Amino acid sequence: MNAPAHSSAQPAPASASRSQALSGRIRLPGDKSISHRAFMFGGLAAGETRITGLLEGEDVLRTGEAMKAMGAAIEKRGEEWVIRGVGNGCLLEPGAPLDFGNAGTGSRLTMGLVGTYDMKTTFVGDASLSKRPMGRVLDPLRLMGVQVLDAAPGDRMPLTLHGPKRAAPIDYRVPMPSAQVKSAVLLAALNAPGVTTVIEPVMTRDHTEKMLAGFGASLEVETDAEGVRHIRIEGEGKLVGQVIAVPGDPSSAAFPLVAALIVPGSDIVIENALMNPTRTGLIETLVEMGGSIEILNPRKAGGEDVADLRVRHSELRGVTVPPQRAPSMIDEYPVLCVAAAFAEGQTVMEGLEELRVKESDRLAAVAAGLAANGVDCTEGESWLVVRGSPDGKGLGGRGLGGGTVATHLDHRIAMSFLVMGLAAERPVTVDDRTMVATSFPEFFGLMAGLGAHIE
Repeated sequence: MNAPAHSSAQPAPASASRSQALSGRIRLPGDKSISHRAFMFGGLAAGETRITGLLEGEDVLRTGEAMKAMGAAIEKRGEEWVIRGVGNGCLLEPGAPLDFGNAGTGSRLTMGLVGTYDMKTTFVGDASLSKRPMGRVLDPLRLMGVQVLDAAPGDRMPLTLHGPKRAAPIDYRVPMPSAQVKSAVLLAALNAPGVTTVIEPVMTRDHTEKMLAGFGASLEVETDAEGVRHIRIEGEGKLVGQVIAVPGDPSSAAFPLVAALIVPGSDIVIENALMNPTRTGLIETLVEMGGSIEILNPRKAGGEDVADLRVRHSELRGVTVPPQRAPSMIDEYPVLCVAAAFAEGQTVMEGLEELRVKESDRLAAVAAGLAANGVDCTEGESWLVVRGSPDGKGLGGRGLGGGTVATHLDHRIAMSFLVMGLAAERPVTVDDRTMVATSFPEFFGLMAGLGAHIE
């Protein structure tokens, strides 16, 4: 189970051009958020955890490697991943730095998980991850007694943590809507005596709470009259191995979904998409824009809502996306901007400050990519306005070498702009396709199977 090191690979540009109608059925790779957590909780729980549908992207495999380095046994048998966990409170000090490559979720959640252990753990990552601030996770950990022995300026990687002899439980109000911060504190609380409470004014994806409860953690969630969530978890409890079927990743679904809406004549079915209400902001927004998205066969899988989606080409119109919807679609704004580029009128997106601390400054990267391909857009500190061109007229790269999108090692920027090329008047080129493997290694094959022209 060796995670490939893509950061040293030579950039490989890719180009997408106007395609015929897309058609067919596709089954999505597993959800990235749930896959990370399945490896972590399986590696921590006592006994055996079996996982099907795991996303085998580079980011998730790095999390698996980290858990192995701390004592978990992880192997793939056929279609299933089998984990023998160490038991809560029993992680071992890793013998070498934990290398998370490009995995922001894996690294931040693992900092929470190991921070409260009386041991030394060093975290390293690739050039992109090393630029990302980790203070938002380290601040609450410091309150629990965790020492940051060493860190690059601005609480960045490489960094080394050492936990206290006994961690202190805390009551922590999350200062920004961030599932990673909330999750890091809950995971740190697993190895702290007493009750830790996380107060979440704006709800974010709740996979950590759902899955921890599923593994046997003593956890309760209460929403007060103002809609503020109070998540209480009792530390030092027992976690027991589980059987997990990982549903399809809605963030991956976003790419074929938007492609089918903007390529004339398209009609596709996306199977097994996760429909957790904290993750469906993009679908809600696209339906408001006039997108034809039919929810078929809604059902439960592993405690989560899943369904199949039938998506047909639609005449889209611009909308204003409310800022409070941002947490439920934070990773989908780049591809929403692509949909907006083909919509009648203007689409206004607000509350996007979180995009400035993703794999890249995602807001600036999207605005630059749109401008390079002839899209009329205006970027503000925390907002973006896109004015569309319904038939794709005038969109795409201009002439040789014109309009190449700088991806900044960001997989979602790469995939979003390749989707744009499928309906633009001229082809769209991205400077590198290699990092798509971090979240959606099957992207090129699945899109080609629907009839997309990407080379």
